[in-house]
Amino acid sequence: MAQTPSANLPDPDGQPADMQQPVQVFILLGQSNMLGFGKVKGDKDGTLEYATSKKKLYPYLVDADGQWTQRMDVRNVRVMGSGLGGSRLLLNEWMTIKGGNIGPEIGIGHHLGEAMDAPIMVLKSCIGNRALGWDLLPPGSEGFEFTDEKGVTWVHPGYKGTPERWQKGTDPEKINWYAGMQYDGDVSRAKEVLKDLPKHYPEAKRYEIAGFFWWQGDRDSRSAALSSRYEKNLVHLIKQLRADFDAPNAAFVCASLGQTEEGSEDNGGTILKAMMAVDGKSGKYPEFKNNVAAVYTHPLSKGGSSGGHYGGHAETYMNVGEAMGKAMVQLLALTASTP
Repeated sequence: MAQTPSANLPDPDGQPADMQQPVQVFILLGQSNMLGFGKVKGDKDGTLEYATSKKKLYPYLVDADGQWTQRMDVRNVRVMGSGLGGSRLLLNEWMTIKGGNIGPEIGIGHHLGEAMDAPIMVLKSCIGNRALGWDLLPPGSEGFEFTDEKGVTWVHPGYKGTPERWQKGTDPEKINWYAGMQYDGDVSRAKEVLKDLPKHYPEAKRYEIAGFFWWQGDRDSRSAALSSRYEKNLVHLIKQLRADFDAPNAAFVCASLGQTEEGSEDNGGTILKAMMAVDGKSGKYPEFKNNVAAVYTHPLSKGGSSGGHYGGHAETYMNVGEAMGKAMVQLLALTASTP
């Protein structure tokens, strides 16, 4: 059972989880935000090494000898591929820090590991530069028409339609991509990992899909048409993911684009409003009460924008990951307490 998240995490104790329990799987989806471009190495502000050694942030990441800690109860798995293409296994290890870059999975994994006794898998399946309204459009999504600022009406396809858009009254020319192709590929790759569970979580025999994390929106924010549909698509995404993974009660946490402030009236502001609307606390979607949460990330961001990967500032990815992890733990606690 998940406990309420603590303000300051202790160092992991290095002990394995209770393997009598099924692995609790949390699937991370999105685009480049979720991929993670937070720099680890370096002695300048903005790297994780500087944040932990000079600013003394995230103390649970470093042990008494100054080495990166390792969680033996949280498995960090990452797969990636374009569309329906092949799957690359990029990570399959215990939760720790290595050279290169980090994403929000670090903060997420540590908060989940501290709150839960069960074994945990953080499973990331995504790639950059993908739109919810096109590449990641879930099955069952309907097409729509949108009139741009010049008065031209465009047709945008529903799931499996192609191309991305065409002018109303003209014949669409099929391309080698369809609406939802990345969604299908990301879901398929995640399922491939789970089919061979012991390879990705040693000694594991069973698993449960406990939750989904979603950090995305940059590609949609570049289109007035796609941003106008973001709320509708996000609602459908939540429901479709639960259906595709046979996890009707799985919690869902999404995070906004770091550069977008509350009150913004641009496309990014439209996406932020969509995320806040699906949060179970808003009351707009009663079925999402206590099982969907949205994290407002602007106060957590250290500058830059999603399109520029926040300048690679590691604290942005850590702060957002921690906030998403806390939000998930809170949802799991609410779910556990509901009769």
